[in-house]
Amino acid sequence: MTEIFRIGFVSVSWVDLLDITAIAILFFLIYRSLRDTAAIQVLVALVLLLGLSFITESAGLKTLNWMLRRLTDIGLIAFIILFQPELRRVLLLLTQTRIFRFFVRTRNTRMVDDVVESMLDMSAKHTGALIIFSRAEHIKIVVETGIQLQATVSSELLESIFNPRSPLHDGAVVIDDRTIIAARCVLPLSSQQKIGHRNLGTRHRAGLGLSEQADVVAVIVSEETGGISIAYQGELQLDVPEAILKDVLLEKLTALASS
Repeated sequence: MTEIFRIGFVSVSWVDLLDITAIAILFFLIYRSLRDTAAIQVLVALVLLLGLSFITESAGLKTLNWMLRRLTDIGLIAFIILFQPELRRVLLLLTQTRIFRFFVRTRNTRMVDDVVESMLDMSAKHTGALIIFSRAEHIKIVVETGIQLQATVSSELLESIFNPRSPLHDGAVVIDDRTIIAARCVLPLSSQQKIGHRNLGTRHRAGLGLSEQADVVAVIVSEETGGISIAYQGELQLDVPEAILKDVLLEKLTALASS
């Protein structure tokens, strides 16, 4: 490898510089997330041990280097075990970056196209529907009230489920990623019965009720009006216009994946 410069007996190449830069950025992100916690002191100690390991290896101090490496390995394991909540904060910070949101949005787009297509068809026919987007393990109790499907999302399948003649049409469908986990699920009803002067039907109260209690996105098609509404974090957006339905749903799902 081409040497850029030398610090004493240490030779630094372009690859070394890239490696150091990547590690520095990673440590900066971790430090920014942990700087107000007790974990930062342990992290600084680990960084010092890593630095000493590098110096002793370069100097040829094999025994001392072996001891420092063993201490670093033990310290890293202890750090992961003791500071799991803080490490979750770091992962949450990383998932809120624009790059992560771009990939999540791209993945969701394919599935959302099928959902929106079915929603618009059911809206035109005034077919009532209630779809929940969430990780299945987060709403396990709700999933267990329904009929297990484990089927790939498609507009045809969703429309057949909510067909009034279908035995599965009454209740909610739960979608995890691009899979329909269950249908005919029973949801808790919100205590809120009105928004402004408009009375909320059972489907709207069910979608809103679950969004008040769990991290979900609920999409509701009104059987009476054909309007499509979206509930998220205890707020109900009524009658979302067809022109912006896909964009609004993608925005909510991207936020859901990052939370």
